[in-house]
Amino acid sequence: MPRTEGDTAVATGGSTVRSDWRLADWLAWQEQLNPRSIELGLERSRLVAERLGLLTAPCVTATIAGTNGKGSSAALAAGIWQAAGYRVGRYLSPHLLRYNERIAVDGIEAPDEAICTAFTAIEGARGDLPLTYFEFGTLAALWLFREAGCVVQVLEVGLGGRLDAVNIVDADAALVTNIGLDHTDWLGPDRDSIGREKAGIYRAGRPAICAEREPPASVEAEARRIGARWLAAGRQFDIVRGDAAWSWKGEGAEYRELPLPALPGAFQIDNAAGVLALITALRDRLPVERAAIETGLRRLALAGRYQRHDGLLLDVAHNLESATVLAAQLRTEPCAGRTWLVLGMLADKPVAEVCRVLATVVDAVWCAGLPPPRGLGDDALAAIARQSGLMAHQAGTVGNAIAGARAAGGPGDRIVVCGSFLTVAAALEDRR
Repeated sequence: MPRTEGDTAVATGGSTVRSDWRLADWLAWQEQLNPRSIELGLERSRLVAERLGLLTAPCVTATIAGTNGKGSSAALAAGIWQAAGYRVGRYLSPHLLRYNERIAVDGIEAPDEAICTAFTAIEGARGDLPLTYFEFGTLAALWLFREAGCVVQVLEVGLGGRLDAVNIVDADAALVTNIGLDHTDWLGPDRDSIGREKAGIYRAGRPAICAEREPPASVEAEARRIGARWLAAGRQFDIVRGDAAWSWKGEGAEYRELPLPALPGAFQIDNAAGVLALITALRDRLPVERAAIETGLRRLALAGRYQRHDGLLLDVAHNLESATVLAAQLRTEPCAGRTWLVLGMLADKPVAEVCRVLATVVDAVWCAGLPPPRGLGDDALAAIARQSGLMAHQAGTVGNAIAGARAAGGPGDRIVVCGSFLTVAAALEDRR
């Protein structure tokens, strides 16, 4: 199962680290304490990064934050720069099936041995500093990108922005995709406070890009407060949509009749527009031809994002904004029969709101329980789903929920699996 965004168990000093440890041993050790404990802050990871010389690496850094869309935006940016011939490191979180998914060089996931070598170097430098699970991974990515000689590194923020471990690196250009109400316990109760936290990845004098057309005022205010170069969708760059192509125009660059992103959904064009602003902002250091942009758009893929697998439609939508986008996409692609939903969610997500949105596009839901401490039981989920107007069945596990939906289905029906990275991962692992 993947670690979900914001899950950060603390690895403490004094534990016995063995030279023959495999990746699973390292990860289990990093997860020693309560997996719900989150310790935001930059001091620990910055000090270890300085000891390892990771903050002076001559690598162009693009940092991406946002409530939704940051994973696909990071994948697209990395894909375009790779197609342009640059050696690219890409760091994403969380993973679906394998920890290795988080760290890739030129699109190839880091092997177990390389990650273990990075962890060993980090352990040798951390002393008694209590690094978190996410901090270990972030430092490992930076270490591996340096060792691989990456020219550019694309870093996806895990939680928030200002205090996320990724933010120990001063981004040469930073992109905020959008602002939604997620992780409110840590980032603040409203879009304005959350936007301020995410804008913490911006740097003075450097491009500060926002792909959302109507972001909370705090995002621009923070960019201008620190003296960043503000680049906003609908102002400094904009798009024209078409049925089979789209066009982008920004400061000093214009691309007409671009291919649509390979990932479906109108929102992917908004994500891609932000990425093109990012690419263009760094063109003096990383020149990119149109052909590389087209290649990146056509090859864009990211597991768990509107992914078709074994007769299922998988999407990691887990908050109100992503559920709204998923519902809209399902409306644009109606099926001949009925739509069945397999749903599993974490208790700290807006479960009722997600259920109400999805109730408008599905005929019934099979509710799966996710593991504690954050996972919501199938009974509690079914109760909320029913209150939201859904015909709900308790199914126990994700596998049982899929089996129930398949048994109820007929010709022309479809099954949508969503609600959490954990839910989608379980569906990918199900072999029944």
